[in-house]
Amino acid sequence: MFLAPWLIGTCLFFILAVFSSIKLSFSEIAQIKGFAMKWVGLENYKHIFIWDINFVPILLTVVKDTLLNTPITLVFSLVIAILINRPVFGRGFFRTAFFIPVLLGSGYIMKQLLGISVTGGVGVGIVIPGGVESMLGPVISSVVQSFLDRITIVLWKSGVQIILFLAGLQGISTSYYEAARCDGATEWEMFWKITLPMISPVILLNFIYTMVSYFSSSDNALVEYILNQVFKNTQFGTGAAMGWVYFLFTFLLCAVVFVIMQRRVVNVGERE
Repeated sequence: MFLAPWLIGTCLFFILAVFSSIKLSFSEIAQIKGFAMKWVGLENYKHIFIWDINFVPILLTVVKDTLLNTPITLVFSLVIAILINRPVFGRGFFRTAFFIPVLLGSGYIMKQLLGISVTGGVGVGIVIPGGVESMLGPVISSVVQSFLDRITIVLWKSGVQIILFLAGLQGISTSYYEAARCDGATEWEMFWKITLPMISPVILLNFIYTMVSYFSSSDNALVEYILNQVFKNTQFGTGAAMGWVYFLFTFLLCAVVFVIMQRRVVNVGERE
């Protein structure tokens, strides 16, 4: 019953668009009026891998950035969730502060706040002061600035993950920690032996969510490149082929991560 609205909406508005997109990836537009298609087979896919000099390099760059940003985001989110889960002063304020980017959204407003350029790079984030930059030199300054830019992105994309980690942490019974303290366990030991295994399902959920979020982000260079191919260059068939290659690659990568991490997930109450 709860899934019915989503299923009905998918059948009415999504399935037809998916099949049209698949058909378009194997076709070219013969006539804009009426959107008449002409079947060309695998020509669009050959074009993006053989003739297009930008698609594969941009794809590899996006994958590298995603695989680098995802673990950083997860570690940062988990640390913040652990800190604000403790009974500290102003806990409600910090929860709200880290969730504000999610409320603002990830579209035009986010781009203006981060100063994201057309190419997808961060133009305005945590900037090195001019005096410090001159002392470090151009090479070290470039490395430090790249790190700060990445931290800026992580800060703005950790709201949902922090909330999910908080829910997972609050779902752990305090009796586990009380029993561990009675046995002389330290905070570090309790983290590795209790906290981390108990929230492993949330870690898996956050890992997949974060990867999908980065791959589909509005500041993703490949997403912008595909949109430019379709709406600026009117290469509808090529753009559709790029979109499906990108989707299948993302889906397979997430599936591999899911299979690998699923083996390490601890399901409490599971009977052998």
